[in-house]
Amino acid sequence: MTGKVAVTELTEEQAKAELVRLALAIGKANDAYHAKDAPEISDAEYDALTLRNAAIEARFPHLKRSDSPSEQVGAAPSEGFGKIQHKVRMLSLSNAFTDEEVEEFDTSIRKYLGLAPEAPLAYTAEPKIDGLSLSIRYENGRLVHAATRGDGEVGENVTANARTIADIPEQLDAAPDVLEVRGEVYMAHADFDALNIRQEAQGQKPFANPRNAAAGSLRQLDAEITRARPLKFFAYAWGDLSAPLAETQMEAINRLNSIRFSTNPLTELCDGTAGMLDHYRQIEQQRATLGYDIDGVVYKVNDLALQGRLGFRSTTPRWAIAHKFPAELAWTRLEGIDIQVGRTGALSPVARLHPVTVGGVVVSNATLHNEDYIAGRDAKGDEIRGGKDIRIGDWVQVYRAGDVIPKIADLDLSKRPEGAEPFQFPNRCPECGSEAIREDGDAVRRCTGGLICPAQAVEKLKHFVSRAAFDIEGLGAKQVEQFYRDGWIKTPADIFTLQDRYGTGKQQLKNREGWGDKSANNLFQAIEEKRKIPFGKLLFALGIRHVGEAASNMIALHYGDWDTFIAAIDAAKPLEGPAWDELVGIDGMGTIMATSLVTAFAQEAERASIDALTAHLTIEPATRPDTTGSPVAGKTVVFTGTLEKMTRAEAKARAEAMGAKVSGSVSSKTDLLIAGPGAGSKAKKAADLGVEVIDEDAWLDLIG
Repeated sequence: MTGKVAVTELTEEQAKAELVRLALAIGKANDAYHAKDAPEISDAEYDALTLRNAAIEARFPHLKRSDSPSEQVGAAPSEGFGKIQHKVRMLSLSNAFTDEEVEEFDTSIRKYLGLAPEAPLAYTAEPKIDGLSLSIRYENGRLVHAATRGDGEVGENVTANARTIADIPEQLDAAPDVLEVRGEVYMAHADFDALNIRQEAQGQKPFANPRNAAAGSLRQLDAEITRARPLKFFAYAWGDLSAPLAETQMEAINRLNSIRFSTNPLTELCDGTAGMLDHYRQIEQQRATLGYDIDGVVYKVNDLALQGRLGFRSTTPRWAIAHKFPAELAWTRLEGIDIQVGRTGALSPVARLHPVTVGGVVVSNATLHNEDYIAGRDAKGDEIRGGKDIRIGDWVQVYRAGDVIPKIADLDLSKRPEGAEPFQFPNRCPECGSEAIREDGDAVRRCTGGLICPAQAVEKLKHFVSRAAFDIEGLGAKQVEQFYRDGWIKTPADIFTLQDRYGTGKQQLKNREGWGDKSANNLFQAIEEKRKIPFGKLLFALGIRHVGEAASNMIALHYGDWDTFIAAIDAAKPLEGPAWDELVGIDGMGTIMATSLVTAFAQEAERASIDALTAHLTIEPATRPDTTGSPVAGKTVVFTGTLEKMTRAEAKARAEAMGAKVSGSVSSKTDLLIAGPGAGSKAKKAADLGVEVIDEDAWLDLIG
């Protein structure tokens, strides 16, 4: 069963099947939790499913399903209720499970906003109530309707039921003309116990937990049943508004409290990650005595103007995160350490464990990251785990909190077998025997075998036919492995000569086990359809280290067509000169990616393989978005100095959306330099080259 296989070990076919299984499992869990109020799995199990789904999508982005659970919120509203369209979508929250992830959240916020690490940045921290989300709309101070979250866009009309909850007022004073108050319906532990006593006395089935009881009570078709249930409500957010509640999150919560809503008294204002984590610890210590269920702490950027700048992802806000309480830990025996070789030649150690259940899932392997991690050191050479190295036979602690791929947290030296030897990380590839070297500054040791290494060759071919690359129907990971093993396909170009070599004659594809005349012809036809390929997809399909899908499209947009790109890459081979300067000047490129790109095309065997491939293809030039009427369409712009009204990321995104090319350096091809305070050498170079220079205000006027 693929659910027990680490994501790093999944083949593409396994990953595809696993995403199908996860979509069904998560959909069923969502329906049970949100629509039927009868969860069939624990929160930890649900988190494990969603995190595994996210990890597989991250590793195989081309396999992401159109109905991916990561793009959905809640579940469709029940047919038993009327429907209400939310004026403002009710989104979910992204999760953090460790202190480091909270720090990463803070770092990402500061980076997006252009704030220095030491700059003050306030957050609110509040308990994450384990209940049912509800949105209540007031117009001119009177309750108009109440709706569950549903799928985030359409919820269930539970107005009559909401009116029975004492914490939800019918009439508001001093409120905006339009106000949608959002919060959580829950049931206190004491009320839950009393309710279950009544349920059993009446011969009815008791509820499994307070959350089920609260959700089931609110979603009764008979409001009188809801009235008899002891439901409570905490307000913590808002949706549609005719006027702002306040300028900050904390002031807005206080405003809701002042107009008769219950807000959580443990909500506090915190300064940076230290304050957030300190309050998290305090709430965690009080968790058992609160009298109601919580499963974490929610952090939100306090300044509402900054929330507006940060905006939203597809299903979650950038300015908030839920810090969940720890999942399970478990101890087991480390039975072995295997070394796997990836597409880029990276040697990745994997721990083979005596199977153990962690968070409801059987775990039999865990990532060991790299040789430093095994030796008890971090990337800087400092000690981790108190400097304890990991050896075969050790008794190790495994965790899954926040990570679908299990990890080893610690080990018990008192149980180390006598004679256990330190693990010797190989300096030769276990697949091809080539030297495995570790470059300065790289945490990973890599095989130097390149195309002669079967592990790298097969993985590159799998990547080549993946969804975001050539996406050839009928030619997946399983078929690639089979054809490579039998010598039918060794390089990408071989795919496009497959029909010539094995469509007729003594050895034919249709005569192989698992293939017939129809399936063989279907594959040949699918290959023919992919002879025409967009520039960006082709570049991504080559699997060049450091050059991902977004970077490939970025490069394609910059150069336009394949021939121009090839000429530029060849000219940049000395890693200096105008062509090199142009390449590294592409905004978002950097010298590491540029060097990797030039090096790949400069290697004789690699270049021969690429040229043999492109001889079979028609490569479509990159297409730019429709920017009719844009004053900067087709122009190359450079930003320098400090932008005061938007961050560099915002400015770049806006410019590109309007059809401009954003470069990181000034050259004779630059059309416009936007210079903020502190502009230095770029402004001088622009003046020397006669490039037009404007300030940020003029830029904003120009783009409207």
